[in-house]
Amino acid sequence: MFEWIKALIIALIISFLIRIFIFSPVVVDGASMEPTLHDQSRVVMSKLGEPDRFDIVVFDSDGERDLIKRVIGLPGDEITYKNDHLYINGKEYDEPYLDELKEALERGMLTDDFELKDTKVSQTVVPEGHYFVLGDNRKRSLDSRVIGVISEERILGKAKAVIWPMDHMEVVK
Repeated sequence: MFEWIKALIIALIISFLIRIFIFSPVVVDGASMEPTLHDQSRVVMSKLGEPDRFDIVVFDSDGERDLIKRVIGLPGDEITYKNDHLYINGKEYDEPYLDELKEALERGMLTDDFELKDTKVSQTVVPEGHYFVLGDNRKRSLDSRVIGVISEERILGKAKAVIWPMDHMEVVK
């Protein structure tokens, strides 16, 4: 009996350490990342590695709640949106994760035109140690256009996989 209890305690300690330092579950709150992530979906967040362009990150927005958005701008990047196209440092980037929303639009653009300096950032480039993030559902997203850039210290991790609901289980892209 003692061996079983010892094995159970070791397993609990290992799972606790994994959750604290490596992976953690997160609940998506709101529609700002649709259609990629849906309201109340559960995702697994990895706490390892630095965010890269187009990664979906979880960050502390105000000390009370966490937000989940897509990294668009890295430190030193110049960000511009023109005619519903993303330009980073003058180069146009494709955003295939927005295709479904763009096709559903009856008129207008998914992402209104802006330059980084016209947002809450009010600078021409993303400052060092910070990231510019946007929700995929650009019409319904509280993101860097409104709240400013996100400091590296506020990023909790990267979304890796949807684990709930079962019919939407997938690796996050």
